[in-house]
Amino acid sequence: MLLSSNWEDYKIIKTSKGMKLENWNNVILLRPDPVITWDLGDFKNYKINAIYHRSSSGGGHWEDIIPSKENWLVKYKDLKFLVKKMGFKHTGLFPEQANNWDFMIDKIKNSNKDIKVLNLFAYTGGATVACLYAGASVTHVDSSKGMVDWAKENVKANHLEDRPVRYLIDDVIKFVKREIRRGNKYDAIIMDPPSYGRGANGEVWSIDENLEELIKLCKEILNDNFLFFIVNTYSINLPSVSLCNILKLNFEGKKVIVDDLCLPIENSDLYLSCGITGRVTNE
Repeated sequence: MLLSSNWEDYKIIKTSKGMKLENWNNVILLRPDPVITWDLGDFKNYKINAIYHRSSSGGGHWEDIIPSKENWLVKYKDLKFLVKKMGFKHTGLFPEQANNWDFMIDKIKNSNKDIKVLNLFAYTGGATVACLYAGASVTHVDSSKGMVDWAKENVKANHLEDRPVRYLIDDVIKFVKREIRRGNKYDAIIMDPPSYGRGANGEVWSIDENLEELIKLCKEILNDNFLFFIVNTYSINLPSVSLCNILKLNFEGKKVIVDDLCLPIENSDLYLSCGITGRVTNE
């Protein structure tokens, strides 16, 4: 278990019957989470700002109970992130990734050299912010213009906009293939692939069919003495053992760690598993 327990602006207050109650810097949200299969009662005694309701036909909507800001900042140590209520229950930030941010920052700061990072499926740029903060240069790639614009806001919120960062709206596999042809190399690669998605020009991505292909391509643009390679997944179709096997087969002789990213649940000795991360290093 890789625990993200150093948050001040984020807490899981309670979990029960497929729902989690969270405090996002004093904005209280109630959202579905399918891994919560236990029953600890209802949420009637809590002041809740908004509840996300799933629709039987797919998707869902937010119900505002107590009005709150359209968007607001949450802080993790020295880092700040813009969050807001999005479609399909998201907020634009995955707090469990703080464990990875700490790992990246430590590796980059202790490398004693200039580090080039490639962030694929980079979303709103949590890892981009962490790596820029640590002193690396970052190439940030995502197929959604809206997510890239949001990442720029997060970088600006941390006063890191003058650091060496390049934003690209592109299909990840096509971009990596072009980098191979160009002969570009990176010291670290991070990827957060979805279970299923479409690229900037409608290219289809499936984690079942495309993940290992992408990992093999990424190996070609990693320096021999690379710092780290990180894969995060929230797909129920990719168990931790499968990801571990893929990484071990493709990075023979390297150190591979695959584990659950978890968050503590307030006032209990319980933890919530929020996805899987795989880390490869040269150690």
